[in-house]
Amino acid sequence: MAGLVRAWRAAVVAVAGALALSGCGAGPLKDAASDRPTVLTTFTVLADMTSAVAGDHVNVESITKPGAEIHDYEPTPMDVTKAAKAQLVLDNGLHLEQWLEQFTSSANVPHTVVSEDVDPMDIADAPGTPNPHAWMSPTNGQRYVDNIVTALSDLDPEHAEQFRENGETYKAQLHQIGADLKKKLDALPRNERALVTCEGAFSYLARDAGLSEKYIWPVNAEQEATPQQVSSAIEFVDRHRVPAVFCESTVSDKPMKQVAEATGAHYGGTLYVDSLSEPDGPVPTYLDLLRHDADTIARGLSREER
Repeated sequence: MAGLVRAWRAAVVAVAGALALSGCGAGPLKDAASDRPTVLTTFTVLADMTSAVAGDHVNVESITKPGAEIHDYEPTPMDVTKAAKAQLVLDNGLHLEQWLEQFTSSANVPHTVVSEDVDPMDIADAPGTPNPHAWMSPTNGQRYVDNIVTALSDLDPEHAEQFRENGETYKAQLHQIGADLKKKLDALPRNERALVTCEGAFSYLARDAGLSEKYIWPVNAEQEATPQQVSSAIEFVDRHRVPAVFCESTVSDKPMKQVAEATGAHYGGTLYVDSLSEPDGPVPTYLDLLRHDADTIARGLSREER
């Protein structure tokens, strides 16, 4: 953490110097090409949600790139420069972006927490610490949309009605994804209604779908899985005769494949959580991410062939 603070101080000094030399202040600007306000989000999922609500009225950018890990991201001087030119930063909250407070104060830009009013679930291994992956619930996603609509309407009141209409359309799509997943899983035997993943990032989705949850490590593991964690997952899969196990795109799947080999469970595939893919990848949008994960989980647990 001390190294990160030192890096931040150096970044801020560098950016401040560059702005001073160019004669520019650090105040909010608009997108020069279209005179649209610019909103910066902390990661790609929020950028896509915001773009869906904003339509053509707001320029939306993500600090992190597709495929990036958000938990331990270290913002660059370029990120500070982007934020200094933005009019608003949208972040997830729930302790996901540990670096955000330093970032927004350095860039002197307001921010809005889009998980506001979501009922947080604790990380199972850390009572009192909220699991930050609330967007993985289609139901919570609708709360995010409402908060994004409000934030954009405050920023650009002239287009508030369009933001509201776009938000309602988007929320209907999210509701349908959640309903489809629950319908697919409701017919499964009780022992097959379990979601076993590498990281504990699916608590909200599991709650929505009526699944029990088991993971190898909790949120944001900073080291490889321990033998005890792998053994615990193996014991759970064996005891409940879980038919399939899964892992996330931004971490190594080797520990989970070890669980699959030891238990005879099927490795059900890769799930996406913290980041979208490139446009030509499997999950270029938030809706695609939820559909992909829902289909992968349902197919794996029901033993359907690809």
